[in-house]
Amino acid sequence: MQESKLAITMLADRVLVTTPQSEGERHSRSGILIPATATVAKRLTWAEVVATGPLVRSVSIGDKVLFNPEDRFEVEVQGEDYVMLRERDIHAVASTRIDTETGLYL
Repeated sequence: MQESKLAITMLADRVLVTTPQSEGERHSRSGILIPATATVAKRLTWAEVVATGPLVRSVSIGDKVLFNPEDRFEVEVQGEDYVMLRERDIHAVASTRIDTETGLYL
């Protein structure tokens, strides 16, 4: 039996993002590998926006957003893993469409 692919529409102020596969482990400035199991208090994470709800005003598909990993819901959509956020849980946006004089967005 073949599973049919359904179109997904985000509702209200929800944002669907994808995080890099290597998000779990990272390297220190000196090159030491820090495993995903090591906990870092209050470390924010970057992700790419793949879908937005109709009430979302500050981000667009393709933007990179900074959020707290504790404020998220993980979801599997058509075999892919995503993270669902509320727009208010996003702390910063990095986008090529943002055009200001300072270049600072945090």
